[in-house]
Amino acid sequence: MNSLEHDLIRAVGSVRFLIAVIIQTVILTQAGADSTLYQMSVPLCCTLPYTCAWLDESRSGFVRLALHRTSVFWYITGKFLACILSGGLCELAAVFIASLLDRELDLTGCCPQIFLTAALWAGIAALLAACSGSKYSANGGAFVICYFLIILHERYWKSCYVLDPLEWLSPKEQWVFGMTGLHILLICMMLVTGLCYAAVLERRLTNV
Repeated sequence: MNSLEHDLIRAVGSVRFLIAVIIQTVILTQAGADSTLYQMSVPLCCTLPYTCAWLDESRSGFVRLALHRTSVFWYITGKFLACILSGGLCELAAVFIASLLDRELDLTGCCPQIFLTAALWAGIAALLAACSGSKYSANGGAFVICYFLIILHERYWKSCYVLDPLEWLSPKEQWVFGMTGLHILLICMMLVTGLCYAAVLERRLTNV
């Protein structure tokens, strides 16, 4: 458990976390939450805090020392949870600060889906980092997937709104079980992503 706490403190206390919060706060106050700029910036900014943590530790050799202090399970769990939590929290922090700066910007009702959507994209980026071993894939891959899903929805699968990333952030359709249905979908996708991340990273750690 100490590994998880350490990872979370490193993620939330990092300069990259602060940069993500500042960028999103500026976008929210200037363009608004319904703008395309904000909606497309989420899959990018949420990956900044801790997506590449495992890559950095692997390349520096620190991962060997870390595994002597904790188990493989807690090492992987700490990296993934810190990644998704910091990804979601940086977006929530931006929403909170933007709401203080602009009283007309009321996003309190959107906080759950904003947090879960950002956490999901951060988790997907972490999975891409584990699979590819590339920071470019980690930081840009989530954005590419997001854009690809939007194009598929708008051009081919207009009725399949559940796979539209813009719908996750700003729901306009009638979801089964309301917003609870949307939250369940995002959590389930996050769990699947986490299991895939654990399987890939465990295989990579056997070679350390």
